[in-house]
Amino acid sequence: MRNKIVVLLACLLALSSGAQEYKQALPGYHFEFPRDHFNHPDYQTEWWYYTGNLKSADGHRFGFELTFFRQAVARQPNAHTTDEGPWHVRDVYLAHLALSDIDGHRFYHDERINRSGPGIAGIDEQTGLIWNGNWQVQLTEAAQSIRALNETFAIQFSLAPAKPPVIQGRDGISRKVAGAGHASHYISFTRLVTSGTIALNGRDFQVQGAAWMDHEFFSDAMDPGESGWDWLSLQFDDRSEVMLYRLRHRDGSIDPHSSGSYIDPQGNCTFLSSSEFIMTPAGATWTSEQTHGVYPIRWHLTIPRLGLEADIATPMENQEIPSAFGPSYWEGAIDVKGTRAGAAMHGVGYLEMTGYAASMQDLR
Repeated sequence: MRNKIVVLLACLLALSSGAQEYKQALPGYHFEFPRDHFNHPDYQTEWWYYTGNLKSADGHRFGFELTFFRQAVARQPNAHTTDEGPWHVRDVYLAHLALSDIDGHRFYHDERINRSGPGIAGIDEQTGLIWNGNWQVQLTEAAQSIRALNETFAIQFSLAPAKPPVIQGRDGISRKVAGAGHASHYISFTRLVTSGTIALNGRDFQVQGAAWMDHEFFSDAMDPGESGWDWLSLQFDDRSEVMLYRLRHRDGSIDPHSSGSYIDPQGNCTFLSSSEFIMTPAGATWTSEQTHGVYPIRWHLTIPRLGLEADIATPMENQEIPSAFGPSYWEGAIDVKGTRAGAAMHGVGYLEMTGYAASMQDLR
């Protein structure tokens, strides 16, 4: 749900110096750009999440993910110091990098965790940078770029927004469960025209395609009765997009605050409540040898309001990110085929599934 995973909570909340006061995501928030593309230190958790589907000139297909997480661990200076200095740790930063070589049938992933500190990791609105070591985003209103590398592969992309940012949810919040503050402030770029280079196995691939970026900030989203969620983004050939998430309870029921949105080709956003779509597993599963999580990898989607009926599948089953620093989850490229008002619809997207290797609440 791009109320994404609180991937840091399992190991990082233990670092907190005690109970802290953070702002909650409440109705009526006034968004202001470019300010709100960057850091919100008064909220405990924040992330910037890039995913996309790309092809080289010869048709070689890739998916990618690059994510930056900020987790606050202290809002106040140390009680024993009068000058917190540049090394006082208020935030810890995690980043995930993944490449799906779909035609090569290989999945590569990496993660890193860094403390805040000069030049190590952070967010800087003045320069437009979000970074963790040598993984970084350069973000302006007109254009974005990302780059990251490890010992196996490297990515470097330019991303141009084809539509203005979307404010997800209603009244400035994307609600996750009943009650004040159980929500996030949630911004999406639903179609980023993307081009650049993937370096893999001694070869450079010049690629093009479309990416999606989600940015969320909040302090308290999940309910103790929730075990995980299923989130998807769809980019259709008619230049429309759909985002949906369903929150799963421990008893198998779906939280009524699950929701989504439809973005038309002109960029107009329509909110979709949980009663306006049906998103269900369609039988096929994949079992992780590493975490033993069992993930549903085929889905059926119905949105009567849009006259949309679609089947969702992945071209590559193993796209799980087993994390050493937090919950493991499946995040991968998907294909969608269906009909809208009787006309054929095709598209690509990304699917995220959490809580299948272990309940998200069990990791808190």
